[in-house]
Amino acid sequence: MGGSPLRILVVGAGIAGLAVARALRLAGFRPDVTEKLPPTERADIGLYLPGNAARALRRLDLDGPVRPLGQVIHRQRFLDATGAPLCEVDLDGLWAGVGECRALPRAELHRVLLTGAGGAVRHGAEVSTVDPLPGGVAVGFTDGTSGEYDLVIGADGPRSAVRTLAALGGPPRPAGQVVYRSVLRGGPRVADWTALLGQRAGFLVVPLGAGRLHCYADEAGTSLPADPLARLHELFGDYGGPVPEVLAALETVDVELTEEVELGRWFHGRVLLVGDAAHATAPTLSQGAAMALEDAVVLAESLRAAGSVEAALIAYESRRRPRTRWVRDRTRDRNRTRDVPPALRDPLLRGRGGRIFQEHYRLLTGPL
Repeated sequence: MGGSPLRILVVGAGIAGLAVARALRLAGFRPDVTEKLPPTERADIGLYLPGNAARALRRLDLDGPVRPLGQVIHRQRFLDATGAPLCEVDLDGLWAGVGECRALPRAELHRVLLTGAGGAVRHGAEVSTVDPLPGGVAVGFTDGTSGEYDLVIGADGPRSAVRTLAALGGPPRPAGQVVYRSVLRGGPRVADWTALLGQRAGFLVVPLGAGRLHCYADEAGTSLPADPLARLHELFGDYGGPVPEVLAALETVDVELTEEVELGRWFHGRVLLVGDAAHATAPTLSQGAAMALEDAVVLAESLRAAGSVEAALIAYESRRRPRTRWVRDRTRDRNRTRDVPPALRDPLLRGRGGRIFQEHYRLLTGPL
């Protein structure tokens, strides 16, 4: 169906939605993109992209614009809470032949995707109804406008309105973590992706280039703290490594609860979910953006190759489910490893941690 005049609506202009729009345009389609939020600058948080994300960006012909951004990451270092080494992962070796690992501000990747998507994003366009038609979908918006489409793609995140309106699933469920994020300027010098693992909590710092650090921390829990910065000091005040200097320099931090989306199906009629709307997980493996970018590549390939929308959606879901299921299961595995008491966990990681953590990505180093 490549180059066909299909009327396609992409709901959501985050990483997933813009990547889908880019992939569809490369395949000869001309999707409309809507976003319920105004065109404000995204929050200043960091993003770590493993090698499979770089491969997907290459397939989207966006590796060139991304290459000058952020910093290439060559090694992951895991430390205990005191800062003593546990294990390391050679990222160049792990992702050899796939792509390099990169850390960059999320807003910079978003700008690249926005430019690459082509066409204007219709902001402030919140979907209110999604109704099946013979061979299509009728969509209503809260401003009173409406439209008819051959395919509607919900790329509107873990709390997807499209998912609810199309009867594909309800709200996400808590994944059991409280997550803290910030970008620090002028902090300690950190050369590698560096994580300190404590008792059911962890602290990660990743260099973003230009003297910036992506700071990420999590703890087991299901409620937000009243004072996130104070809670970080309470949780990690006695940690070693770079953590004391990071905490001393932090002024603000974003906090949220992690959520999971696990669905029996990703499409109903001609309404399809992609990215976190279909398969959100906790961010432990840093695969949220990578899975969204891969979704975009595979969806465009499926639509181009299939003889009908229905056949394309079946092919797409059959290709993507094994990888997203792997990410979900390995995310849960790693979270369980982190939750083992340090007295039992740390000797295991010192002996076999590098092999264990590399295994979490084994399927993702293979072809899409």
